[in-house]
Amino acid sequence: MMSAIVLLHRWLGIAFCLLFAMWFATGIVMHFVPFPSLTEAERFAGLAPLDRIEARIAVADAVAASGIADATRVRLIRRSDGLAYVIAGSSRLRAVRAADGGDASVASSDVALAIAQDHARRRGLDAARATMSAQVEYDQWTVPNGFDRHRPLFRIALGDPEGTEIYVSSRTGEVVLDTTRSERGWNLLGSVLHWIYPTVLRSNWALWDGAVWTLSLLALIAAVLGAALGIVRIKTNNARLATPYRGWHAWHHVLGLATMVFVLSWIFSGWLSMDHGRLFSRGQLTALEAAAVHAMPAWATAAALDRTPLPSSAREAEWFAFDGKLYRRDQLALDSQALVRTNDASDTGQAGFLSAHDVQTLTTRLAADCGVPSILASNDDYPARSAVVGAPVYRSRCGDLWFDIDGADGNLLQRLDASRRAYRWAYGALHTLDFPVLLAHPVLREVLIIALCGFGFVFSVTGIVIGWRRLMLSR
Repeated sequence: MMSAIVLLHRWLGIAFCLLFAMWFATGIVMHFVPFPSLTEAERFAGLAPLDRIEARIAVADAVAASGIADATRVRLIRRSDGLAYVIAGSSRLRAVRAADGGDASVASSDVALAIAQDHARRRGLDAARATMSAQVEYDQWTVPNGFDRHRPLFRIALGDPEGTEIYVSSRTGEVVLDTTRSERGWNLLGSVLHWIYPTVLRSNWALWDGAVWTLSLLALIAAVLGAALGIVRIKTNNARLATPYRGWHAWHHVLGLATMVFVLSWIFSGWLSMDHGRLFSRGQLTALEAAAVHAMPAWATAAALDRTPLPSSAREAEWFAFDGKLYRRDQLALDSQALVRTNDASDTGQAGFLSAHDVQTLTTRLAADCGVPSILASNDDYPARSAVVGAPVYRSRCGDLWFDIDGADGNLLQRLDASRRAYRWAYGALHTLDFPVLLAHPVLREVLIIALCGFGFVFSVTGIVIGWRRLMLSR
């Protein structure tokens, strides 16, 4: 039995030692340079004001023109080629011209280039030398599933000193991503390697998911076997613990014991990052809950919301359904919005955010025994944040089931059952060290992450040396 464990650990170690070293090294890079994304602050800064709101078709007509039968959200934005409604359903997006309801998707590279240049200038970026780079279905920075509803994408190179590239959705004409040369370079050394994220693999989600889950599981088995052998092989010498090995094997044994708790917890939690519902719940709504949350509104009642005119200073207006009612959200600044509400054509009111009462009327239909929703504290153990600065996030506890709802736009941010709350600690806390005590001391957390990953990398290097020597002897 012991000999079988030794052989299995040896050859799994040889197969995965480079992968272990890569994971620890790239983990440090990822802590400082995350995967490229368009932040809400960047997106908002690139929006043009809705001023001079010319004649436009009614929201109900825009929904009808889109052909999206299950539309639950509509946004009004100003693009460089005019006002457009962006209609969102459960599975697709479509843009229509606000002037006449015609198709507002982007087929011309010239239109996409103009949209990108306008966005860049509003953010203070140099767009004087912007050129169309390519129209892509997938590239290294647009493989995440969140871009599926926007494909194909136009990639525009600004030609600025930072090497900025901007991606424009062909479906809605919105800027959905930007990257810089520095981000791309560091991510090739960070996220792309760490997540085993080459475009050819990641563009097939099921294949990537299965491959990385399997590799992570085999790596975890190798680590568990090594930990067991490391403990069994401890010797005592004059009442002191000692290793029976010499040279690189001794270093591997000692460093393995010293980093064992971290290595095992980190590899285990890394494997759990690929869980995707295999062991823990995914936090998704049940069919009945989804039906309640996405209850179809009567879009004709949106006309009642127009009794309150759109502010000319608004950068975006959004009509959304919440608990079967329609609301209009006028985003005035990154930290300022007006919420216009209506229950029916004769009952309107205005407030900045959804109230606890609004949330409770929905959650009591989702589950039983729901208490009064409370506003989530910034240091909550299960954090959820609104994209609008200062907007409340409401947590409604319905027995063992919790719902976190964004007070700015009614989005359900989290559905937390016991399994999902356990996953937060088994994955999030163990893999990113976002324990509350460390989050309160960010410098200490940063030092720990770098130090622990550094020790893990050195430990992995000893495995690489031992594995290389073993392979040379077996030739």
